[in-house]
Amino acid sequence: MGILHDDVVIINQSKNEAEPSVITINCPDKTGLGCDLCRILLFFGLTIVRGDVSTDGKWCYIVFWVIPKPIIKWDTCRWELLKNRLIGTCPSCSSAFGISYYSSELQSSMVTDVFLIKLFCYDRKGLSHDVTTVFCNLELNIKKVKVSTTPVGTVMNLFFVTDTRELLHTKMRQEETYEALVDVLQAAIISCNIEKVGPEVTACSQASPYLSSAITNDVVLRTSYNVSVTMDNSFSPAHTLVQIVCQDHKGLLYDIMRTLKDYNIQISYGRFYLKQGRKCEIDLFITQADGKKIIDPSMQRALSSRLQMELLQPLRAAVVSRGPDTELLVANPVELSSKGRPLVFHDITLALNMLNTCIFLAEIGRHVIGDQEWEVYRVLLDEGASLSTPKRKIEEGVWKPLMGWEQI
Repeated sequence: MGILHDDVVIINQSKNEAEPSVITINCPDKTGLGCDLCRILLFFGLTIVRGDVSTDGKWCYIVFWVIPKPIIKWDTCRWELLKNRLIGTCPSCSSAFGISYYSSELQSSMVTDVFLIKLFCYDRKGLSHDVTTVFCNLELNIKKVKVSTTPVGTVMNLFFVTDTRELLHTKMRQEETYEALVDVLQAAIISCNIEKVGPEVTACSQASPYLSSAITNDVVLRTSYNVSVTMDNSFSPAHTLVQIVCQDHKGLLYDIMRTLKDYNIQISYGRFYLKQGRKCEIDLFITQADGKKIIDPSMQRALSSRLQMELLQPLRAAVVSRGPDTELLVANPVELSSKGRPLVFHDITLALNMLNTCIFLAEIGRHVIGDQEWEVYRVLLDEGASLSTPKRKIEEGVWKPLMGWEQI
C-alpha cells in the first residue's frame, strides 16, 4: 500500500496570525530534499521558526512551524498552492499522483523553457517592484532582466522568465499574465509581448572585470553577530553532530540546507529552534554520501568554514561609483542544481521603492566568481536619487530587508 496523497503534506493553519502554522511532510527521502522544501517555503514568503527532520535514509518525516509575512495575504487557495508545490518536490510523489509542477530529480535535470516578456511602459515610481510582485504571484521565476529608462519617460523591460506551472506557452496563461500586469500597472502599459527563447540567454559567464571587488572578494560585511559551527563525532556511533548557533536571517535554514546539498551531505536527524532575540540553535546528525561519518579533519574544516561564510554573508551587497553614475550590486550563490535564491530582485525593488530611489537600468546575470557560480544583480540608480541619498544608506537599506533584519 502506498501513502495517501493527502498524507504526504499536511498543513494545519493557525487561527491566530501570531502563532505558527504547522506543515508536516511524510515521504521518501533523497539527498537535498530539505533544501528543495526550504526553497519553496522561502519563495512563498514563510519564516521557519522551528523545524524537525528524521529519516532512515529511505523515508523521512519533516515538520516545519512557519509564520507568513504580514504583507502577504494568505487565503485557502494560497495554502493549497503551497501544498501542491511541496507534494510535487517529494520523490516519487510527482509520478505517483500525476502532479507536473515541481518534478523530482529526473525532471529537475531537464531544460526548462525560457520566455521573454517585453514590457513597454510609461515610467513611474515603484514600477519595477509592481511588475516583480505580479510575477511572484503568478509563479514566474525571473532568470534574467534588463530594464532601460528612456529620456522621454518610458521604460523598456525585458524579463527572461521560467514558469513554475509550465504553461506560459499557452494562450490562456499568456492572457492571464497580461491581465495581471494590466490590473496593477493600468494605463502605464504601452505594450506587452511574450515569446519563447533559447536557454542560452541565461547562460553563465566568467566574472566581468567591471564587477566590484566588494562582490568578487571573500569579504564579510561588518556585523556584531557571530556564527558558531562545531562538529563532534563522539555523540553518535554512526553520525557526525553539527551544532550551529547564529543570528536568524531570511532563508537561514535554506542556506544551511543548500550548503549541505552542494556537499552531498545527508541529514539523518535535525532540529532547528528560533529563540528569543532572533537567536537560532541548530543540531544536525549527518553522514557523507557513503553513509559514513565525516572523519577527515580537512573535510570538517572545509564544511565548517563554508557554513560560517554562508551564514554570515548569504548575499553580498555594495553601492559603488561607476564614473559619474551610482550602481547597486547584489550577488548570491547559485546551487549546483543551477537554482538561484528566490525573491532577491523582488526584495531589491521593494527596498529601493521604500528609499524613494528609482531604477535607471537593471540587469541580472550569472558569473563564475572563484570556483562558484553567482547570480549578480546590477542596478544603475536614477541620477537624482543617487545624488540625494548617501551610498551607505542605500546599501544598508537594501541589505537589511534582504536579510530579513528590518520589516518593510
